[in-house]
Amino acid sequence: MLRETPTLIRAVLLDFGGVIAEEGFQQGLRALAEAQQLDPDEIINEGREAVHDCGYVTGSGTEADFWTLLRERTGLIGEDKELSQAILDRFIVRQWMIEQVAHLRNSGLTVAILSDQTDWLDYLDQQLHFSPAFDRVFNSFHMGKSKRDATVFDDAVQMLGVQPGEALFVDDDAGHVERAQERGLYAIHFTERDVFEAQLLSLTGESTVTEQSE
Repeated sequence: MLRETPTLIRAVLLDFGGVIAEEGFQQGLRALAEAQQLDPDEIINEGREAVHDCGYVTGSGTEADFWTLLRERTGLIGEDKELSQAILDRFIVRQWMIEQVAHLRNSGLTVAILSDQTDWLDYLDQQLHFSPAFDRVFNSFHMGKSKRDATVFDDAVQMLGVQPGEALFVDDDAGHVERAQERGLYAIHFTERDVFEAQLLSLTGESTVTEQSE
């Protein structure tokens, strides 16, 4: 849902998996489940909860804690490294989104990542080198707080030096979008590229990279 057009957006916060990159966590868990003839939806749902319940997503737990808990809850088998790689391989950065970020920054906007991630995000950045494209990276693993806690949006905008009403948040999770709006941010629920770019234009007044190249 979009609120009325703001007078000024100064900062854009983007989720990583599902927005900047393909949603590797869910895709990886689905592939693992299918390979082991387990229910993919159950594995994905249990994975979402386990990564929070063990504390891995907020930095108080480890990769080993996560896989141990998920194996206990679902019957999934495999070594930690093998299981993690199935997820990491599926976080494919969307080049068109990186180009869009560059366009927004060149237009004078601050653009940051705000992601519920683990130290996997650090590993991915070492491999894919995406962080230089952004002004800041806010990772729940290092912040000690996930987007399930709506005050994380207060923290992010404060660190960016903007007011909530001057910030736009983009996520593929409707719950995260709703919590951002509750804290006063403008928000887009990302579903597909064309819809996102139209919504981005309506909120920032910035034409998209696609339009610039036409």
